[in-house]
Amino acid sequence: MSGTVRYWAAAKSAAGRAEEPFEAATLAGALEAVRAAHADRPELLRLLAVCSFLLDGEQTGGREPAGVPLSAGWTVEVLPPFAGG
Repeated sequence: MSGTVRYWAAAKSAAGRAEEPFEAATLAGALEAVRAAHADRPELLRLLAVCSFLLDGEQTGGREPAGVPLSAGWTVEVLPPFAGG
């Protein structure tokens, strides 16, 4: 399924862009696609390990990324830890 990964704060800086399109069926697939596309950006790869994710505006929480399905036109927001919480 086609969708968009949107980066915020330090993740945006590390990715060198605000958003980009990917094809994936699960959150795990989307994150794998991001890692493959940005293998040359170690700071982004490091951040992905500590980020929170929103899927279509809803927190994914502690769910296993492989168990989070994506629907057509999905948007995953990559939220790095913010100061103070």
